[in-house]
Amino acid sequence: MEDVISFVISKYNYWCYIVLLMIGLYAMIVKNNLVKKIIGMNIFQTAIILFYVSISVKKEGTLPTIIIDPVTGTHTARAADYINPLPHVLMLTAIVVSVATLGIALALAIKIYKEYDTLEEDEIFAQIRKK
Repeated sequence: MEDVISFVISKYNYWCYIVLLMIGLYAMIVKNNLVKKIIGMNIFQTAIILFYVSISVKKEGTLPTIIIDPVTGTHTARAADYINPLPHVLMLTAIVVSVATLGIALALAIKIYKEYDTLEEDEIFAQIRKK
């Protein structure tokens, strides 16, 4: 039992990501205000990005460069010793997409506010049904 508890405690960062995911999902599903939904979406995206960066970390890993032994002129490379840069590069792309999504969502929220004078979903749907 102590092994299970120590394992769970050692993975505290994953629990933080799960909490962030649930907060973001809750905000997107339950909240009626569009800006709160957008903020929830942004929290959700950030939690996913943090999760992927976290799982790609390798303790005692080095940069993927070729090290040549000056005496023998040979190089030895073990893939297990290197950090894979691909997840980090993909998450940089995800950050750019997240910022673009946030900007477009906020711009749409502004347009919706100008059209309906509210950001509450219920009031917007009521006004649409009246038309």
